[in-house]
Amino acid sequence: MTIIEELKWRGLLADCTDLETLAGRLAGGPATLYCGFDPTGDSLHVGSLVGQLMLRRFQLQGHHPITLAGGATGMIGDPSGKSAERNLLSREQLDHNLASIKAQLSRILDFDSKTNPARMVDNAAWTAGVGYLDFLRDVGKYFSVNMMVAKESVRSRMEADGGISYTEFSYMLLQAHDFYHLRKSLDCELQIGGSDQWGNITAGTELIRRKLALQAWGLTFPLITKADGTKFGKTEDGAIWLDAAKTSPYRFYQFFINTEDSMVPAYLRKFTFLSPADIEALEASHLANPAAREAHRALAREVTSIVHGRTACDDAVRASEIMFGGGLDGITEALFNDVAGEIPTKALERSKIDGAGSPLVELLVHSGLCPSKGQARKDIEAGGIYLNNVRVAEAARSATSGDLLFGRFLLLRKGKRSYSLLRIE
Repeated sequence: MTIIEELKWRGLLADCTDLETLAGRLAGGPATLYCGFDPTGDSLHVGSLVGQLMLRRFQLQGHHPITLAGGATGMIGDPSGKSAERNLLSREQLDHNLASIKAQLSRILDFDSKTNPARMVDNAAWTAGVGYLDFLRDVGKYFSVNMMVAKESVRSRMEADGGISYTEFSYMLLQAHDFYHLRKSLDCELQIGGSDQWGNITAGTELIRRKLALQAWGLTFPLITKADGTKFGKTEDGAIWLDAAKTSPYRFYQFFINTEDSMVPAYLRKFTFLSPADIEALEASHLANPAAREAHRALAREVTSIVHGRTACDDAVRASEIMFGGGLDGITEALFNDVAGEIPTKALERSKIDGAGSPLVELLVHSGLCPSKGQARKDIEAGGIYLNNVRVAEAARSATSGDLLFGRFLLLRKGKRSYSLLRIE
């Protein structure tokens, strides 16, 4: 299967400037391509994961991927897909963000390959010394305002109440200049990006044609959305980040395992490196019995392993089992802390747990799991209360220091999914 055939099969091909000639070029030998990443934060999120995986797919077929971190364009901000102008960042903020993002990119792309290593570039390296008048003369003269206004990313902002500043309006020229520079200096023939980047990408291919008289291609993939059409990677708590310090591997795993049933087949194709045969088998199983969640688990395992590594994925699976009532035998403190970060937590004075301890009915009220001690007794007698994931049989049960996990935690559960963590202070 060629790379173009694979992209079509996976649903990753939205637009291409000339698909037939690009397919011929890629079939003729290794090509260099690039994808840009926004450095306006110190972590990428799952919404940018498809671009990284696209570069890796090309790399696996022998092509040469370049990741462009927009150290220069990040100081302006791309208006594509945005409803308002973003805050401008300082050079110090951008430098910090770039260093963090480069570490994340290294988990997916192979920068040490002997044959086709990935490369990282920062467009600040070739734009820092370019003067305003020089840029207008060497780049700006090749673009008509009529053409720029016709681009969807610009037109939608002009029609909105807030309009668009000249700063963001000029972003298209800067991205076109990036492609031109990479074509000239690194023989980069292809730029890829999300479908909202189509206008910026085609501006680059046009600049290359007019200034260098060389062929260049642009290829976009569809923007990933959820079943209801809303933005992918957003939850009630915000974005799902690739940085484990911002989104724990457990939460990352849970995000994918909770994918809507209707989206699982598409996500398996777009977010994993599983073979077509394996994916089609999972799709058949999912269609026959979606409640078994075999495809959900495969999706969550694969993507978590890609982003965080196999060990972190195994820990996330273990944490998930704990949250669904699994035993705590052999759990490490680090893994339990990941789980603890996802559970409502309340403090409890150590004096209340020492000696004879505290009646569990009182702790259930303190935790918020039960509204009263009377209700707590009823819940215990009904078999619906668990201490450290072990069902409590007696309403008179007390929790003592001997019940503490790692010397400072009590894990309470009501029913299947209602948890509370008491932290001893």
